[in-house]
Amino acid sequence: MTEMISVNEHSSVLIRADKLFRADPFHIKGTPRDADVILITHSHYDHFSPEDISRAAKKDTVFIAPRSMAGELAGAGIPKERTMLISAGETVSAGGAEIEAVPAYNIGKPFHPRENGWLGYILNAGGKRIYIMGDSDATPEAVAVKCDILMIPIGGRFTMDAAEAAALTLKMMPGSVIPIHYGTVVGGAGAFDVFEKALGGKVPAVKKLFI
Repeated sequence: MTEMISVNEHSSVLIRADKLFRADPFHIKGTPRDADVILITHSHYDHFSPEDISRAAKKDTVFIAPRSMAGELAGAGIPKERTMLISAGETVSAGGAEIEAVPAYNIGKPFHPRENGWLGYILNAGGKRIYIMGDSDATPEAVAVKCDILMIPIGGRFTMDAAEAAALTLKMMPGSVIPIHYGTVVGGAGAFDVFEKALGGKVPAVKKLFI
């Protein structure tokens, strides 16, 4: 059930359902201009890259982003009329899918304060609930999410490391898990192996980032 998903690099995710969804486009090669919907989790450069967004967006792309990012999106020239700004707890429809916003923040680290209003997203597409966590720790809101596919950061420093992410995954018990946010900007190439071993075979880990 993970065949519809690919990871370009870091947290740059592509989901092929009835429409094509991209989350946090980053280091996009060429100019595919294929995204029907682009999801932006927060304003850090490795998640909100106007240059990569322009490579992925087409003339009718819909953008979904945290309400707190209104200024950044306007400054990047992203069309207001095709932008849906939302906050945690809200649900919107785009690309034929229901998209739920979940808060994404750090616990005990300063990089992603809860008050910034940054987000993860649950994408209800292709008959599956796909949870793209964004840059988050093991928050109570994340633990409460029920999903078929979990996309979880494992790189450490700014988010959970591989062991912490595995512990959260075992609390949530999704159908399968795809680790993200490792390999280049932060976290070594071996993070996947550490993560998979810590799961102990209890949740299938699918490697979509090949580095």
